[in-house]
Amino acid sequence: MLQRAGKHSAGSARFDAMDRSTARETSVLASLRALPNLISLSRVVLAAAFIVFRDPTVRLGLVALAGFTDFLDGWLARRTHAATRWGALIDPFADRVFALVAVTVFLVDGTLSLAGYFVMLSRDIMTATGFLVARIVPWLRPVRFKARLLGKLVTVLQLATFVALLRFPQWVSLGLWTVGITSALSIIDYTFALWRARAR
Repeated sequence: MLQRAGKHSAGSARFDAMDRSTARETSVLASLRALPNLISLSRVVLAAAFIVFRDPTVRLGLVALAGFTDFLDGWLARRTHAATRWGALIDPFADRVFALVAVTVFLVDGTLSLAGYFVMLSRDIMTATGFLVARIVPWLRPVRFKARLLGKLVTVLQLATFVALLRFPQWVSLGLWTVGITSALSIIDYTFALWRARAR
C-alpha cells in the first residue's frame, strides 16, 4: 500500500515537472512569436526619433536601424515560424510610418522638393488606396494583401535615398528616379496580384 502510494506520488511529481516544463516552453515560444511584431513596431519609435533629432549623423543611424529591424523581424518570423496575419499587417504599417515621417521631415527641412516627396511616397499612396478600395468592393474583401518582392525593393531604395539625402546629395536624383520607376512597377505588380487573387 505504501509502495503504491510512493509510486503514485513519484508519478505525480514527474507529471508536475513535465507540465511546468511544457508551460515554460509555451511561454518562450509565445515570447518568440511576439518578438518580430515588437521589432516591427520599434520603427514607429524610430520615426518619432527622426523628428526629435536633427543631427544628420543621428538620423543616418536611425535609417540604418530602420533597415536592420526591417530585415530582422522578417528573419525572426521565418526562423521561429511566427508569421501571423497581424505581423503581415504590422510590418508594412511600420515601414510606411517611418517612410512617411522621414520624407515629410526632409520636405519641411527643404532637403526634398514637393515633386520628390510624392515620388518617394507614390507606392505607399497607391497601395493604401488599393487597400481601401479592396475593403469597400465586396468581391475584393476576401483577398489578403501580402508583401511582394518589388514592394520590399521599393522600401530598400527609399532607405538608400534617405542615406543620399543625409550624406550624398549628388546621388539624390538617381535615388528618386529608381524609387519612382520601381514604385510604378510595384503598383502594376500589386494590381495584377490583386486581380489574380480575386479570380480564384
